[in-house]
Amino acid sequence: MRGDDMPAHWVGNGELSRGFRGLPCGYRDVAAVTFAIGGTQLQIMTRGARTQRDREEPLRNSEYAEADEAELTPDQAALLAEQAEAEVAEAESAAMAARTRALRLREQAAASRPAEAAEVDACKTASDGGASHADMVARQPNGRRLPRLGLARPRPSIVAAALALACTAVLVAATGYFVWHQQKVLREAHDRAEFTAAARQVVVTLMSIDFNNAQGDVQRIVDNSTGAFRDDFQHAAEDFIKVAKDAKVTTAATANAAAVESMTHDSAVVLVTASSTVTNAAGAKDAPRTWRLSVDLQREGDQIKMSKVEFVP
Repeated sequence: MRGDDMPAHWVGNGELSRGFRGLPCGYRDVAAVTFAIGGTQLQIMTRGARTQRDREEPLRNSEYAEADEAELTPDQAALLAEQAEAEVAEAESAAMAARTRALRLREQAAASRPAEAAEVDACKTASDGGASHADMVARQPNGRRLPRLGLARPRPSIVAAALALACTAVLVAATGYFVWHQQKVLREAHDRAEFTAAARQVVVTLMSIDFNNAQGDVQRIVDNSTGAFRDDFQHAAEDFIKVAKDAKVTTAATANAAAVESMTHDSAVVLVTASSTVTNAAGAKDAPRTWRLSVDLQREGDQIKMSKVEFVP
């Protein structure tokens, strides 16, 4: 509606009349508005109220909208443009807030992902040799940036398997040591028994001589000896036999006790206590005598022989 189409009683001031030129069409009811200008009240009639249909339905006809825009003054057009820009700015602000919230939620989800995903990220980061430092940091929900470690925390299943493997290895090692130690103890006990029995036997053989069978007794001594002792005794065997026959005596010995002083698997030094009784041709017996001997033994094949003997005071 233009100013020259308005009734006379609508026009009271040139500025006011120009202000009403941009009113949109579609008004059905008439309202009276009173203005106070310079102490004078001026009542003008306006088309102020819209029908219910005009208030509820938007403009559907583009030609009608263009007609309304054509009726706007430059000031009103500028005002509407500012309002539109304000609405656009508000929409952009809302979109920015939505994007910020979505980014924060995405970062929270990334921060709480499982350790497997972190391990995959670590492997991917290690494979990207030229990755920038920004790729090696993670942003927390509060906005801080912390360095992302290259090594991921081991999974509980891997830790449990490693512990089980370590415990198994310890048990196997302990069992092996126990078995080895037990076998060593048994072997040493067996060797000790062998050397003790051999020492008893060689002492009895060495100290038991019958002049009636001196040759055989001397040969048994040679057969149960080795090393330098065997060589020396073999050289003096004839003299020993002659003395036994001339004296016509018989010596019987008994090993009372024996103990290993030192031992390896193939040799040992054994202390032996023995007693001997001498009987002459007439049958007279001397009182028993007690002897202490240190006997060196050497293993030869499956037989243990005497390599040295000394009388201990």
